[in-house]
Order: sequence, then structure tokens, then C-alpha cells
Amino acid sequence: MREPEPERGINLSHHETVDDWKTVRANGVLFSSVTITESTNWSDTAAIRNVRAAQSAGLHTGARHFARPGSVHEQVTHFLRTASPLGVFAPGSLAPSLDVRAPGISDRFIKSWIRGLRHAANIKRVLVYAGYEQWLHELHPDKWADSEVVLWLARHNGIPGRPGWFHSRLGVHQHGSGDDAPGFHGEIGYDAVVYPFVLADLLL
Repeated sequence: MREPEPERGINLSHHETVDDWKTVRANGVLFSSVTITESTNWSDTAAIRNVRAAQSAGLHTGARHFARPGSVHEQVTHFLRTASPLGVFAPGSLAPSLDVRAPGISDRFIKSWIRGLRHAANIKRVLVYAGYEQWLHELHPDKWADSEVVLWLARHNGIPGRPGWFHSRLGVHQHGSGDDAPGFHGEIGYDAVVYPFVLADLLL
């Protein structure tokens, strides 16, 4: 049986923008994740505008936090304070995600962040975003990835949904980046849902 074509999404990091969200949606992009906070006190006002525009264009949109070593509680609080007014925890939104690519982010930090977010926001589903080498050598998701945690792997191999690494909770693959598609500006991350996951498995 042939696998279905993977559902597509994008993710934006600091100060990256989308010129025309309606064009992006019209070209088959179904979901988006936007980094809105970092550490305990930084937020990106441009990203907040992107969240609202993506929602208006009909994308399943979620917020992302870029983790730094330090207080987990303060980072959860900062993320929730920024994200909550944006409606990104409403049903149908992409689940909130934690970007753990910074050096020094451990399994213990990830586990504590997930627990803190769930307690404070009363949600269960969480996405955890990391690079290929981290998943391969540094992180141990079996210590914290339960049935409501979805792993997100960044590996630019150009093969959507086939990252070359497997875990039973791996659901999203960032397979490339750039601005070579209609509506984009900047090094936007290109994502695909990893079979047998479907988009509904990534949503609140």
C-alpha cells in the first residue's frame, strides 16, 4: 500500500516573515509554527503578527518557545503570558512546541517544561523540535515522550516526511528551508507530517 502524500507546513524563527499568508495557504500549506518567545524575557513582536495573519488565512497555527538553559518555570510563564492572548491554545490549533537546539538543554529540562506547560495551560499535546544529531546522539525521548508528545526533527535532506531516523513518536520532519515558494520571505522552514501520523495528531 502506497503511503499518502504528507501534509505540509512551515515554521518561522526570529524575525522571519511571510509576505502573503493567503497565497501560502492556497499553495497547500496547512499548518504553521511561529517562534514567539526565547528564554525568560525575549519575545518577537513580528512573530506575533505572523500568528494572527496565519490564523486569519486558515492555517492551523501554533506558538513555539526557544529554550535556553535556566529556569524552566520562568520560561513556561513567559511563553504562556505571550501566547495566551493569541488564541493558539484553542481547539484546532497546532500544539505548542519547544525548540531545544540550544546547547545545554537536557532531557530533564524538556521533561520539566512539558510538565509545567501542561499544568499551567491545562493542555496535553506538545511538540518538541530538535536537529538530527541531537535526536541521534544527545536526547532520549523515551524518558519523557508519552502518547501526547510529538517529536519534530529538522534534517534538510529534501525528502518530505522521510528524515532517515525513526521513533514511534516522530511526527514532523523539517526537510528544507528557503524563500523559493510563493508568499515567503526569509529562510522559512519547510515541514511535512511523518507517516503514519496525520495532521490531526499534531493539533489541540
